[in-house]
This record gives sequence, structure tokens and C-alpha cells, in this order.
Amino acid sequence: MAETTLGAIIDSHENDLLNEWMRQQVESLERRRDLISEAELRTDSRSLLTVLKEALAASSSQDLASAQWSKTRDLLVDLSRRRAVQGFSPTETATFVFSLKQPLFDQIAQTTNDPKLVTELLWNATTLLDKLGLITTEAFVKTREGVIARQQQEMLELSTPVVELWDGVLALPLIGTLDSSRTQIVMQNLLEAIVAKAAIIAIIDITGVPTVDTLVAQHLLKTVAAARLMGAECIISGIRPQIAQTIIHLGVDLGNVITKATLADAFRVSLKQLGLIVAKA
Repeated sequence: MAETTLGAIIDSHENDLLNEWMRQQVESLERRRDLISEAELRTDSRSLLTVLKEALAASSSQDLASAQWSKTRDLLVDLSRRRAVQGFSPTETATFVFSLKQPLFDQIAQTTNDPKLVTELLWNATTLLDKLGLITTEAFVKTREGVIARQQQEMLELSTPVVELWDGVLALPLIGTLDSSRTQIVMQNLLEAIVAKAAIIAIIDITGVPTVDTLVAQHLLKTVAAARLMGAECIISGIRPQIAQTIIHLGVDLGNVITKATLADAFRVSLKQLGLIVAKA
């Protein structure tokens, strides 16, 4: 019955709750007016009170995983995602829910003089709002993780450009460490460019790769093999003395892959394979 009474309190004093809650939020968000308007804040606050009231009237428990609480969960997840994109912190987002405690506690205290009932209502209100606050935090973190993952993906794609040096000759300059996920992007970009440009030679330049270990060498060989399956021969350039020594020390067999010290050397070889001669004027 406590939850139903809690719902009845929200229903009976919704406007008073909203006004006091808004007053406190506006004061605490004074420095964040650049991120959210007071009108949007009031809309979010009223929406939460509405779904809370409906859920408490329909459910006799605080099992937020139940169907009766689905609207509340969805609203908080959507709000957390928007706040994450807007630039709020996880604390500020969770505080949106927690800041309802004081106005709600005040209304509970004014509703009944029964100490036992007041204690029970305060406890239920506290546990409920704490659970709702955790939902916002979890949703916020998932949203931020998604944003970070997309940014990392975009950075990986930008860091693996395929350049057309000549008709039929492509260059893929690599900068940074090669790992499994980046290798997949390298392969995809290179294969798509081979098809789009009808290339027959692809130069993979590793001048910007800081170290080459067994795993990196295996990734390079996979990329070379994938390009060959598409009908393009690969040349690996940027083999510095330290990298050459490392490859020998690791016992990595690059097979019959042509390797050159610089991109310029690799380009000369590719032109020669095309039957072209570069001469000084």
C-alpha cells in the first residue's frame, strides 16, 4: 500500500512538487543554462512525474524490470542519452532524479502525522529514486561508450587512407599500431579501393608504424593475401633497419612479398612493373 500512497501523493500534489523541484533544479543548473533550457527541463520533470505516478498506481512493487515500469525506464534511458550528447556529466544526469527527493520528502511529511507511515514512505521514496538514478547512470555510460566507440572507428578509418599514386597504383600509408580491429579496416579500405580504381599494384607503407612484432607481421601478410585475392600485387615499404632486424630476429617469413626501404623506392618498382620509365628531363 505504501507505493500506492506514494503514487497518490504525487498525483495529489503534482504541481506543487513540480514547482519546488524546478526551483531547486534551476538553482543547481545555473551554470549549465548553455546546455539545456528551462522549458526543456520542465518538460522532462513533468514527464517523469507523470510516468512515476502511473507506474506506482499500476504496480505494487518497485521491481523496475517489470512491465509496469517500462515507460519510466524508457523515459530515463532517453533522457540520459540526450544529456550525454548535450555535454552533461554522469553526476549531473543522476542528480536530475535525486533532486526530486527533497520536494517529495516535504510533501510526505505534510501528508500524514503517522511517524511509522512517514518512515515507511520516506524509505520507499528513497529506494525508488536511488534505483531510478542508477538507471540514468547506466544509460549514460552506455551512451558515452557508444560515442567513444564511434569516434575510435572514425579515427581508425581516417588514419588508413588509400591514395592513388598512378593509374593502377595505390598507396596505403599506415601510422600507429596495427591490431586486429584496425587490420580489418585496412583490408576493407584497400580492397574497396582496388576494386574502385582497378588497381594492380598496392603499396603498403609502414614508415609510420613504430614497431613490428610477430602479430603486426601476421596482420600485414593477411592484408597482402587479401589484396592478391583481388588481383593486386603488394609492395611493403618503410622497412627501416631496426624493423628489418626485428623481422629477422622474430623469424617472420614475408614470403615473396617485395619490400623496400622507402615509399619512393616502392613507387619506382611499381612503375617498372607497369612498363613505365621515369627519366629526368
